[in-house]
Amino acid sequence: MEPKIIFEDKHLIVAVKPPMVPSQSDQTKDEDMMRIIREHLELKHQGTAKPYVGLVHRLDRPVGGLMVFAKTEFANAKLSEAIRLKQFKKIYNAVVCGKPEVLQGELKDHLVKLSTVNMSKIAEPGQKNAKEAILNYGLVKTVRTDEYGELSLLRIELKTGRHHQIRVQLAHAGIPIWGDTKYNPLFVKTKEWVRIALWAAELSFKHPKENKTLEFNVDPQDYPFSLFLPAIEPPDKG
Repeated sequence: MEPKIIFEDKHLIVAVKPPMVPSQSDQTKDEDMMRIIREHLELKHQGTAKPYVGLVHRLDRPVGGLMVFAKTEFANAKLSEAIRLKQFKKIYNAVVCGKPEVLQGELKDHLVKLSTVNMSKIAEPGQKNAKEAILNYGLVKTVRTDEYGELSLLRIELKTGRHHQIRVQLAHAGIPIWGDTKYNPLFVKTKEWVRIALWAAELSFKHPKENKTLEFNVDPQDYPFSLFLPAIEPPDKG
């Protein structure tokens, strides 16, 4: 697979991960983003040493959008530190079933990962292995459809990075993501593949070497995001 490269220099690559492509190798042995980026670099620099590719962060397999890969150990360390220090801004687009009661706000929960079924659930604070999960959201637009009723486009900023965090928190808030076969009751029994309407749309972070701020934005165009075209705008902060 030829990767869609948004930005590349000698330190890092920003690329678009298609939905259903793993971020890294898993038990399925399907083509993953790490392999795709490595093959891209091997082809670009034929005859040189094996290229370094560092996985800075992950996206769930069903989710598409922007990912950053480091091309050096130095860049990997600096970008990973930026994530740890919460200096790495991530904005997601999500189409949810329904409409939030509060049009702009914060969701704060505690999550426990259920490794045996690859899911997470809401937990009580202080429960064993429970981790705090925080995100901010804003409603962009709501449309009405014949098949699914009201669908709403949200812009989401992650404050923490927990397993399935956005999916679990939105479902718990009563606005599950369209196409989510794990947490949306409308899709749980779906046998065929459905494209989950969650997309990593924006990234903002400091360049690991030059220390300048890099900003990237790629909005999805397919259904159900297409219901909100021609433009996906952030919510009014006023």
